[in-house]
This record gives sequence, structure tokens and C-alpha cells, in this order.
Amino acid sequence: QCTYLEIEQAERTHAVVLSRPAWLWGAEMGANDCGVCVGNEGVWTREPLGEAEALLGMDLVRLGLERGGSAREALEVIAALLERYGQGGSCKEEPVPFVYHNTFLLADRTEAWVLETAGRYWAAQRIREGSRNISNQLSIGSDIAAEHPGLRERARSRGWWSGDGEFDFAEVFSLEKQPPRMEAAKARFQAGKELLRQHAGHITAETLMSILRDKDSGICVDAEGFRTAGSMVSVLPRDPALPCVHFFTATPDPSRSVFKPFVFVAGIKPVPQVRSPSFLQDPAKQIPRFQSSVDRRHELYRRHQAALELMEQDRERGQKLLETLQELEKQGLEGMKELLEGTVTPCPEELADLFFDCVEAEMKFY
Repeated sequence: QCTYLEIEQAERTHAVVLSRPAWLWGAEMGANDCGVCVGNEGVWTREPLGEAEALLGMDLVRLGLERGGSAREALEVIAALLERYGQGGSCKEEPVPFVYHNTFLLADRTEAWVLETAGRYWAAQRIREGSRNISNQLSIGSDIAAEHPGLRERARSRGWWSGDGEFDFAEVFSLEKQPPRMEAAKARFQAGKELLRQHAGHITAETLMSILRDKDSGICVDAEGFRTAGSMVSVLPRDPALPCVHFFTATPDPSRSVFKPFVFVAGIKPVPQVRSPSFLQDPAKQIPRFQSSVDRRHELYRRHQAALELMEQDRERGQKLLETLQELEKQGLEGMKELLEGTVTPCPEELADLFFDCVEAEMKFY
């Protein structure tokens, strides 16, 4: 059972760690125990939006992670399900539908892909070197490694492409007049690209954390009642003997949140403090949907929000708290660096408790 649709079950699924809006089944981003990571972004294209309930882009993120043992496999899972079931339905927990298509960033230890969609149609680009970012707009040009079999015919039949010369996916399928939010996305996409370029050749987990915290570019949003809700950074070593490490904030506004490390091992200690409450009469599951609202904030989120208010009211105490939290993050990063360099070998129990312990420490500071 996904957010709106029920689909056929897979015989076997991978363990996943997800950062997701609490009301739906899927996820904005996450990783699986094979070291596959997937994240998605909303886009608006020339293809009509499906208001009818189908798969959400966020369902596809989770399905790709649960069913794909590599980035390529996750991409194939997403593409096949998209072609079969389509994408559509509201992506927001509000009575007025908010609908979009999706782009995906997929990576594992050895390769990375960008998958972009327009309705049931899609194109994929393999990233062979350097860095790549996505941001609420189509960005695959003519460097297409795989595509929907009917993609070009669709563009030709709609009069979007003459069939002559190079086929540029973004050019052909992007809207001529973008919604206002897409205009901001252009600047954000360019800024992300530039920030990555500045660190070319020596991008670390800390580099990515600092980029995700960048407010000037609009990458970190904290305005007009809209806040970056969660952030994730993953380190995927090429050496299969080393573990993949995934850092999650699990709280909004990364510039004032702590990235906490998570490693897949047996017997992971559950962390109820970052699991949102469930409701018997859930307005997201009752038809008509979203007629009322419930408080979905988990315990860490509540404490974090109270701390943010303090930071805003009492600058001095707020600054002190921020420094304490930064110190906690630094310790986590240093511990993981030692683990990845092989200078320390923590026992499996320690790694099983790792995320729980970090959340507990953060809660104590609040």
C-alpha cells in the first residue's frame, strides 16, 4: 500500500532509512542497506499534471530504495512503475491539490544517475565524473543514457520537436512559461552548481552540509512560513569493506540543525523520538482527504522548534546552544571519519546505537 495506490508486492525488499513527510507512505530522500541513495524534486513540464491519485514521486523514491540493489536497478524500478501506474495526486497535506512531476538523483558506491520525468515519460543521464545537482526544473539535455521507448515520438506528435537534429530533453519538455516558483529554482540550480564547482576535487560531507545550509542561494529556505524540512548527506566509499554513512538532520532548517550519523548494521536500536505519531482517524487516509489537520511533529522536532524560538528571542543563549550543537555534529563527523579511514573499528553494538545516542544527546541539549 503506497500513499494512494496499492501495487503488487516484491518478493524481497531492502532495509531502508527514510526522511519523509509524516502523512504519506513514500519519502523525500533516503538510503538502503546496499548503499543506494535516492532523493527527489518536484518539476512542472509540458505534460499535463495528473490530479487523479496515482504514485507520488515520493512513493517512487521509497520503492526504488526498497527494490533496487544498485542505483541503476533503483532507476529501472522507478521507470517501470512510472510507466505502469503513472504519477499523480496531491503532494501536500492540504484540501487544495498540489501536484507536480518529479526528478530524481540516484547514487551508489560506484555510479550516479539523474532521472527526470514528464508524466509517464522519462529520460536518464549517467553522471560519470565531478558533481551534479538538481533543483525543481528539468536539467537533462542531449546526454541521455536511457529513456522511455516512446519519448521522442511523444515529443514529435505534440509538435514540441521537429524530429530533426539533436534531442534536448529539458528544452523539449520544459514549459514555455514557467510557474513563478520555477524562476527561483533556476537561480538555486545555478548557485548549487557554482558552490559545488568551487569545491571541485575535494568535496567532503562537511562541504555538502555547508552548501545545504546556504541561505543566500535559496538552497536553505527559511522564509514566508516555508522552511527546509530535513536534510541528508551520505558518504558512499568505493571500498565495499567500509560502511556507508548517512547523516540526517530529522529537523527543519539545516543551518540550525544537527547532522547525525546512521550506519546500517544488524539490530539497529529504534529511535522513537524521530518517528511521527500515527492517528486512527488520519485525515490523509479518510475520503475526502485533508479535511482537518493533526500535529505530526515528532518529539525531537518539538524540542528543536522550542529551541529555535529561544534562539530568536535570546540571541546570546541561542548562540551558545548553536555552538554546543555544532560541537555535537563535529564529534559525529570525526567519529565517522575515523571509521571510514579504518583507524577505529567500533563494535557492531555501538553502530547499532549510533543514531539513537546522537538524538538522545541532542534532546538533552534542548
